[in-house]
Amino acid sequence: MKRGEPIRTCVACRQEAGKRGLIRLVRLPDGSAGHDAGGRAPGRGAYLHHAQDCLALARQRRALERALKARVDQVLWQTLAVVSQADESGGVK
Repeated sequence: MKRGEPIRTCVACRQEAGKRGLIRLVRLPDGSAGHDAGGRAPGRGAYLHHAQDCLALARQRRALERALKARVDQVLWQTLAVVSQADESGGVK
């Protein structure tokens, strides 16, 4: 983590990490949740580690729905699984 980098908390495991080391999700104007690849979309945001364990834990606990106060559909979970796998293997930063 770089000095001065914003610290955010993973909604699944509740551990802190640098903003760049997490996946950001945002509540969209229509009340659903979406992946914020750029990390700068306006609105309520929530963060997840790239680890598959955190993704599974967030889904089990409904942590994203609670944090965003929005529904998270099946397509978003599939997108997150792909992004998480790519990030863990070093494919996307």
